[in-house]
Amino acid sequence: MNLGSHILQRMIRLPPPATRALVVQRDLRVPMPDGVELLADRWAPRTGGESLPTALIRGPYGRSGMFDLLVRPLAERGYQVLIQSVRGTSGSGGAFDPMRQEREDGQATLEWVVKQPWFGDSIVLVGGSYLGYVQWAVADRLPPEVKAMIPQATDSAMTLEFLRGDGLSLETPFGWGVQTAVRERPLSMLGQLARTRRINSALTTLPLGRADVAVVGHRVDYVQDVLTCDASHPRWAGIDHRQRVAQVTVPVSSVGGWYDIFLPGQIRDFRTMQDSGRPARLTIGPWTHAGFGDFVARTNTAVQEAVEFGLTCAHGDPPPKRAPVRLFVMGAEEWRDFDTWPPSGCQERRFHLEAGGVLTGQVSDESEPDRYRYDPADPTPAVGGVRMTRGGRVDNTALESRADVLTYTSEVLGGDVEVVGEVSAEIWFRSSLPYADVFVRLCEVDPRGRSYNICDGLTSLSGADEISRVTVRLWPTAYRFKRGHRIRVQVSSGAFPRYARNLGTGEPHATATTVHAAEQFVYHDRTRPSAVLLPIRLL
Repeated sequence: MNLGSHILQRMIRLPPPATRALVVQRDLRVPMPDGVELLADRWAPRTGGESLPTALIRGPYGRSGMFDLLVRPLAERGYQVLIQSVRGTSGSGGAFDPMRQEREDGQATLEWVVKQPWFGDSIVLVGGSYLGYVQWAVADRLPPEVKAMIPQATDSAMTLEFLRGDGLSLETPFGWGVQTAVRERPLSMLGQLARTRRINSALTTLPLGRADVAVVGHRVDYVQDVLTCDASHPRWAGIDHRQRVAQVTVPVSSVGGWYDIFLPGQIRDFRTMQDSGRPARLTIGPWTHAGFGDFVARTNTAVQEAVEFGLTCAHGDPPPKRAPVRLFVMGAEEWRDFDTWPPSGCQERRFHLEAGGVLTGQVSDESEPDRYRYDPADPTPAVGGVRMTRGGRVDNTALESRADVLTYTSEVLGGDVEVVGEVSAEIWFRSSLPYADVFVRLCEVDPRGRSYNICDGLTSLSGADEISRVTVRLWPTAYRFKRGHRIRVQVSSGAFPRYARNLGTGEPHATATTVHAAEQFVYHDRTRPSAVLLPIRLL
């Protein structure tokens, strides 16, 4: 009995496999045009593997461990699987330069695969996060043997969402840059806990340009680029594959999560494919990016898609009929199918902020602005939400008790209210300083008074010392507010360390050393009607 196979089957809740008898060829050498060789492992059924479609997986995180959750189930259910370590990782030659070499190396790998004696006649590209990004790097120039793509929790311009000029994400790119910088060190995984503590401390370092040295002992090029080059900088030109999405010619089934760090970009890619008439479908579950339970659940969905969607395409048949968009509606805790994103049939409704912490459908006549003090020396913390770990839906009670967080709450709902689509807020705002952030979070309050976050977003401002209407783009969502519950909106000026602290000075992130506290003002009257805009689906 193959105990590992049985454990995986139960863990990710799959039907029984076609076979449990597998063979693994280790350290196959895949030559690149410049002479560098990349290592790969091939998993296949002990008998008959040569005739099967190949699932190709490429990434920088090794070829075993947690990837057995993906590789073994596929090899047991109709694929031979080739998992490759990208350049400069896990024994592959060359130097790892994040995201900049995946187009050329990916194309060379595909050319190598189709020439192998064990190759059947078709390839399906599979994988999540970086392993999904590498698919987009080659998406517009696929050989005819590639029949489908199944990218998970990723987008075609990985990193660029973090570097928006109106809000620098800090925790995720810094943590990932540190992780990849030390991954090849002996026993690096054993030091992960201590390194996490050092990262948490280092993110408070001023100037931030020294934080990588504080964690790993030397400068990390990727981290330095994140701190000094915004999304429009030429340094990032080689990693942006958004222009390839409309040119993809194979069916794509994309799997994401409501609390995933790449969700906006993933939805953008899906809409690009739909608008271009490409065969595409999108599945979004109630998942974060890297939480273990969420990783297992998302992998289960990805394996199902690889078997039901990918194998069908690989054999030349049309994929099973399904609506293009499948969403898990949180709150209702059920899956729902739609034809497009955003779903049709939703009506945008404004919920206005009022004095006294009230959220209402009406606009106030006259009221004084609410105010709070934001101090970057004691920044408003990130609690749950869109984070690599410790994310998702959590109790916001402690966060909302802080003096630097304003809350606005509706009356008890007389019926269910379902929000599905793009969420945004318009906040009339002024700061005592020219530079400030506006963070907005949508929550549900249960009958016991506990507040749980649903989606949020942040916008950074210059000229914040003048009253202005600030548009904040929150994460997309699908959520049912239940009868007897209430809708709540938080307004604050940060979520550290998910976002970099706004120090109030406008100095560059990498070199800033001065910290200034600010008085912040939120207006809510007839001429300055602050509101959150919710796409309400009629029930």
